[in-house]
Amino acid sequence: MKLSTTALLAIAVSAASASPTPEKRANPKGIDVSAYQPNINWSTVKANGISFAYIKATEGTTYTNPDFSSQYTGATNAGLIRGGYHFAHPDSSSGATQAKYFLAHGGGWTSDGITLPGALDIEYNPNGAECYGLSASAMVSWIKDFSNTYHSSTGVYPDSSVSVIYTTTDWWTTCTGNSAAFASTNPLWIARYASSIGTLPAGWSYTTFWQYADSGPNPGIKTSSTARWRA
Repeated sequence: MKLSTTALLAIAVSAASASPTPEKRANPKGIDVSAYQPNINWSTVKANGISFAYIKATEGTTYTNPDFSSQYTGATNAGLIRGGYHFAHPDSSSGATQAKYFLAHGGGWTSDGITLPGALDIEYNPNGAECYGLSASAMVSWIKDFSNTYHSSTGVYPDSSVSVIYTTTDWWTTCTGNSAAFASTNPLWIARYASSIGTLPAGWSYTTFWQYADSGPNPGIKTSSTARWRA
């Protein structure tokens, strides 16, 4: 997800709620951005109908987005709901270590009604073996380590302060053995550039975010939400 766009107004609404209930709403649109989009006119983005943004904060434990602060502030000042995401490298350090790094560099969550829960971008290895050299069981343990560490640092489980999981059904099936272990706790952000969402990973009956295109009038990759939370 080097350039993606997603985000959901609904998740931010649930962020302030201790006991949300699922509700279908009109699909808000969002973008996700990174250092590949250093100069963003956030007022224009807002005027184009975008209501939220995910902003890349960290990758592994050696990279922080140099534009994160300006992008986060710009999105905030334009009236967008915003949050950070972390690109995982499960082969370089533990899930807990990377969650702590993410939390220390922009990935935190607060119940202010305008902050999205942090997202874990777990997908194809850009530099090596597809599953980072981990077995399916080891990958599931790594993701649990990240998710549990993030949750323990941010609040009530699982409503809004647990990490969102960004992935593809293909990668998830291959690298976690199509684990259903996270469906009851972690909102799903599915990437599929097509006219329909397609088959979801095991356990999830719906996806909270759907990344459906990688181009458009706004920076990043385009996402909408098919299921939302209401306080």
